[in-house]
Amino acid sequence: MRILLAQFNPMVGDVAGNTAQVLRIATAARDGQRADLVVFPELALTGYPPEDLLLRAELMARVERAIERLCAELDGVAIVLGYPRTSVGGLHNVAGLIREGRVAAEYAKQHLPNYSVFDEKRYFQPGQEPCVITHAGCRLGLTICEDIWEEGPTRQAVEAGAELIVNINASPYHAGKQQRREELVRMRAQEHGVAVLYVNLVGGQDELVFDGGSFVVDAGGRLTHRAPSFAPCDLLVEFEASGPAPRPGAMTEIAGDLAGIYQALVLGVQDYVRKNGFRGALLGLSGGIDSALTLALAVDALGPEQVEAVLMPSRYTAQMSIDDARDEARRLGVSCRTIGIEPAFQAFLGMLEETFDGSARDVTEENIQARCRGIVLMAMSNKTGKILLTTGNKSEMAVGYATLYGDMAGGFAPIKDVSKMLVYRLAEYRNQLAPVIPERTLVRAPSAELAPDQTDQDSLPPYALLDEILRRYIELDQAVDEIAAAGLPHAEVARVARLVDRNEYKRRQAPPGVRITERAFGRDRRYPITNGF
Repeated sequence: MRILLAQFNPMVGDVAGNTAQVLRIATAARDGQRADLVVFPELALTGYPPEDLLLRAELMARVERAIERLCAELDGVAIVLGYPRTSVGGLHNVAGLIREGRVAAEYAKQHLPNYSVFDEKRYFQPGQEPCVITHAGCRLGLTICEDIWEEGPTRQAVEAGAELIVNINASPYHAGKQQRREELVRMRAQEHGVAVLYVNLVGGQDELVFDGGSFVVDAGGRLTHRAPSFAPCDLLVEFEASGPAPRPGAMTEIAGDLAGIYQALVLGVQDYVRKNGFRGALLGLSGGIDSALTLALAVDALGPEQVEAVLMPSRYTAQMSIDDARDEARRLGVSCRTIGIEPAFQAFLGMLEETFDGSARDVTEENIQARCRGIVLMAMSNKTGKILLTTGNKSEMAVGYATLYGDMAGGFAPIKDVSKMLVYRLAEYRNQLAPVIPERTLVRAPSAELAPDQTDQDSLPPYALLDEILRRYIELDQAVDEIAAAGLPHAEVARVARLVDRNEYKRRQAPPGVRITERAFGRDRRYPITNGF
């Protein structure tokens, strides 16, 4: 028996395009690799997550037409793939076997995740029964994603006679996720004495990145195959003639933590731009570390010819910031232009002079500068059809150290879920591949350069301390007193917590960005703006 795991990159809602991909991959697997069965990921026909598209009758009609097309056009190869299917019990998340011109079997997902970024109970009804199919003389038990994280579905399938478990997935990335998947599946295989085929989606979808990393474990829990992460792959699995034991095959190493995060960010940018039909990307390049990393990510995702950098100096911009920004643009081969904001800043101050009469200068004037830059960048985005990438990091977004309609203006936020200290580590990692970010950018004190001799530390705790407070408060949901009890200064912890809470309204207006942690702003963390907690 020869089974091909098709780790592919669908587009949510493009049922016809996804179906064409399925047909192309299955036909190539039949002709080129002599596969008996091709296994595709969860909800392969609709992409994942389809969200409220599932509430539209037309989507379901397109899925039905797609299944009819697959039944009619597939010849000489069987496939297992995921799709939504309405039955008497409601809408189900299904894995179907299509073979010899018909849907030969269907399995409805039993465990519907409803936490973190998942809300499947909003759309689907759970299945109750196992599904064991015989193919090429082997009895295969079908399961879907979350089912493998619970003991019941695997046990049901084995009790129903399954000799091999096929688990189709749309499992999104966060740092360390691949190791957790493999540990869990190895344990499940050992518990029940069956090999497990685990196939995962790959690609960016709004905030989510699906990292692939499909793999196989044998009945003893030993890893026999692993596909690469963050790229489509056809992983062929051959079995011993005597039974459902996978022969050792292709084994890609798991990327290190920084390499994995960087690749996730690149893929997230690449697919957001590509799938939404933008002509490229542009960003404001300040000479600081955040925009420096964002520019490198954009170039690695899209190529230098598709990226444009804009320098927008003000009266407070240091010459070394201009020099470092130009230096990085040159190293990356990116088109770079300079548009000073002083005329616009002066114009706004003149317009508001009477209104502001008698008021001391404060953060208002700083925000006007940021908004001048936002207007310039958005105008260029509108004119060129290139998406504007914002450059704010998670630490800044958490405490509101960002200007609405200024540096927050844009269409996509690549480092929105990257803490400030991780920004530095990722920049250093990127420079190990090729030194594109100037050394001075890595070592100078960070500054918004909106006031004379300004640094971030004038308004915020040191970033190492800030990031630790934020990790505990946001990602671990620890209370102020609990965080302080761990040895962090109580006054700073309380101040940071207040800043996080009061700036929820800003984060609601921020563009989407790539999720790399288990608790990102947006789908993961849904706090009320108005609350008395």
